[in-house]
Amino acid sequence: MEKTVKRGREGMVESSSFAGHMANVILGLVLLLIAFCSIVPMWHVLMASISEGRDLFAKDGLVLLPVGGLNFEGYKLVFSDPSILRSYAVTVFYVVGTAGLGLLLNVLGGYVLSQNSRLKPFFVAMLMFSMMFSGGLIPSYIVNSRLGLVGSPLAIIIPGCTNAMAVIMCMNAFLQVPRETVEAARMDGAGHLPLMFQVMLPQGKGLIMVTVINSALMAWNAWFEASIYLPRQRKWWPLQLLIRDLTAKNQDFLNYANPDYNRYLIQYVVIVIATLPVLLTFPFFQKRLEDNMVVGAVKG
Repeated sequence: MEKTVKRGREGMVESSSFAGHMANVILGLVLLLIAFCSIVPMWHVLMASISEGRDLFAKDGLVLLPVGGLNFEGYKLVFSDPSILRSYAVTVFYVVGTAGLGLLLNVLGGYVLSQNSRLKPFFVAMLMFSMMFSGGLIPSYIVNSRLGLVGSPLAIIIPGCTNAMAVIMCMNAFLQVPRETVEAARMDGAGHLPLMFQVMLPQGKGLIMVTVINSALMAWNAWFEASIYLPRQRKWWPLQLLIRDLTAKNQDFLNYANPDYNRYLIQYVVIVIATLPVLLTFPFFQKRLEDNMVVGAVKG
């Protein structure tokens, strides 16, 4: 923002220029537009989920208020299915398992790559190569099948617990620890494990926490892997895959002689119950993500 400096009898005073005010106005309008585009679809889904099914089915356009009055029959239909609560628990299990195992592997891998060794350039090059090129779905399925993971929840946790970017971010977190601190710990007799967990990890925990949050979000929203590796093991379906199945089954509710229009609400209800936990927890981690995401991506 440009500023003009005016000198007067009372000293030096800074005042914003016209161009600076215009820049602030334009930036504010852009942010309002982004907020509008983000909030309106969520509000539409929320209001539609508590509307009357028949009235909502006949309505076109945005839903800003409940159509036909408040109606929670859609939520009753969804939560009357015990598989919903079970899939919630399964999804939490996947999130905790993926984030926990990923944290361990990312910390170990990041620590190794942060050390000066002859093989460090080779390992970093391999990680960068894996970020740009992937074997694809069929080779991944063959590998998991040969390991005996198909049909097991481990097929969801193990392959998705870490990735090259997470390991590199942890490496950058350890590289940010002052070398003097590391050398002092080594002179005091600290080995690799005490050095990693007691000295370097506490100082780089902010950036490492970003990898945990990202892993948890990806695990919460994942459904494709379960549809490939757990097609018949319905009890191990995560919430997102179960929602996809419920939505598909309720598309033909009009084919019945006396259609239950409340089933039309299910497609909105399941979106709300799948999104609400993320919306409620994300604000608590937003500041940490903003502070550490860019640092881990650019500093090495």
